[in-house]
Amino acid sequence: MRFKTVAYGAITTPAHTPIEKRLNKIHGELDALIKKYRPDEIAVEELFFNTNITTGISVAEARGVILLAAAQNGLEINEYTPLQVKQSVVGYGKAEKNQVILMVKTLLGLEKAPKLDDTCDALAIAICHAHTGKSRLKSYYNLN
Repeated sequence: MRFKTVAYGAITTPAHTPIEKRLNKIHGELDALIKKYRPDEIAVEELFFNTNITTGISVAEARGVILLAAAQNGLEINEYTPLQVKQSVVGYGKAEKNQVILMVKTLLGLEKAPKLDDTCDALAIAICHAHTGKSRLKSYYNLN
């Protein structure tokens, strides 16, 4: 299976911006991207809480906004655990971050790895989704 990126990047917000403004920016920019590229489905990573609950809450809030934008645009939502993503991209569910980055770069034929870890994570989730039976990409491109 050969992949080709259409576009990729990250929605970023300035540090110390109030959470409601951050969430509004994420929602607005994601909604614009959905309207521009018109996907049928979206793949997101399931939440994994580490030791920092404060960061986990912020991530959960942002994830809620992402799910809201997807639902408002009628997208099918597909969720994957970090273990599923690593297994799909690297072939090992406990792969290190640098292994995932290298495989994303290789699988997508990128000249260099994405600058932000979040961008690389998003691309890894997309690759994971494309590898699953749930993905419409397999039937659309006759990939088996």
